[in-house]
Amino acid sequence: MSTIFLKIEFGGGLELLFSNQRSHRVTIPALVPASSGETSNEEEAPKKPADLSYLISWLKDNLLKERAELFVENGTVRPGILVLVNDADWELEGEGEYQLKDGDEIVFISTLHGG
Repeated sequence: MSTIFLKIEFGGGLELLFSNQRSHRVTIPALVPASSGETSNEEEAPKKPADLSYLISWLKDNLLKERAELFVENGTVRPGILVLVNDADWELEGEGEYQLKDGDEIVFISTLHGG
């Protein structure tokens, strides 16, 4: 099975939700289930290239240590979290539909701060 190597960074306080670790290097599958629905055999399920939506779900399930509601809302990042893909705003890259590539650097920065 093919995989994708990514560098993930968290800033603006988000690192506190991820073991207080700012930078992570992760490996995810290159092809992921095309739908989030239950299937009897995952090997037979239709596949699609891994995208940012999959990564957000993967981060929530595998790296997030506490308070998921501060990172994810309705299947995507909460409003107020800036997402950069290789130093470009993810809105310019197609947001959650951006297909991840080996070596991509994804940065999540919270713009919400207490005061």
